[in-house]
Amino acid sequence: MGQRIWLCVRRALPKAARTCLWLLKIILPVSLAVRLLQYSGLLSQASGFLAPAFSLIGLPGEAAIVFLTSIFTPLYAPIALMTSMPLTVRQLTILSLMCLLSHSLPVECAVQGRTGSTFAGMFVLRITMSFVMAFTVHHLMPHGVYDAPLAITGAVAVTHSLGDVLMLWLRSSLRIVLLFAAIVPSLMILHYILDEFDLLRGLSHRMAPVMDFFGLPRECSFLWLVGNIVGLSYGSAIMMEQLKQDAISRRSCDLLNHHLAVSHSLLEDTILFGALGAPWLWIILPRLAYAFVVVRIKLLVERMRGTEKK
Repeated sequence: MGQRIWLCVRRALPKAARTCLWLLKIILPVSLAVRLLQYSGLLSQASGFLAPAFSLIGLPGEAAIVFLTSIFTPLYAPIALMTSMPLTVRQLTILSLMCLLSHSLPVECAVQGRTGSTFAGMFVLRITMSFVMAFTVHHLMPHGVYDAPLAITGAVAVTHSLGDVLMLWLRSSLRIVLLFAAIVPSLMILHYILDEFDLLRGLSHRMAPVMDFFGLPRECSFLWLVGNIVGLSYGSAIMMEQLKQDAISRRSCDLLNHHLAVSHSLLEDTILFGALGAPWLWIILPRLAYAFVVVRIKLLVERMRGTEKK
């Protein structure tokens, strides 16, 4: 048994390393570009054009800065900005949902583009659903207790020079590298072990009712768990590996991508925004509901076009 596990580790590590390198080639330049845009003031100017649209979903104009930042960066950057703004619980919840749907888009859409979907399709879907969900929650979330101001506020690191910008970028980059070096190989090893001992089949059987409810093929079970526990970026290695091994079809991956575009990383991200003061149910339920709707619409379109494959 030990020898079989060691063989899984040896097979997994090289592929995990290649995936980490591919992801970091996208993440690090994009994060540097965003830091420079923030320092130059161009990001603030761009957010001014979005202020009228944000007023329609119950958010102040400066919330556009947070949303634009989230599009290009992991969630920790927009979270830092949120804690420096005078938001109510209601506004925090709406803005959190928008960022949960539209964060790290260059990276995550690139991942989805290599696993059955298209970069442009996922990008448009996630931006569109951010506003659809925000508009829905703005009109459904009760007033009163949710209009209370946030108890948690902080301050964003001030950058006085280009050197400060580069130093902040280096620190955040080191953290990203360490996270990927720890999480991606661990997930890849877990995948190989589950496959080696034929545990994936049993997992798919137990998850069948959940997959059926969401309109997803049962072969998506393991990837659905990975996507909802650790998210798209960290889980991308497994998604691409299963596709290469023909363990899952491109159509199944595409359907799963439509679901995960709206609802992924339910564990970590929910804890993060719950700690800020956002109600957990309002963070989880709208995403699951719209993930259900998006996949059903996708299936309906397939049937109308006659492209559905059994």
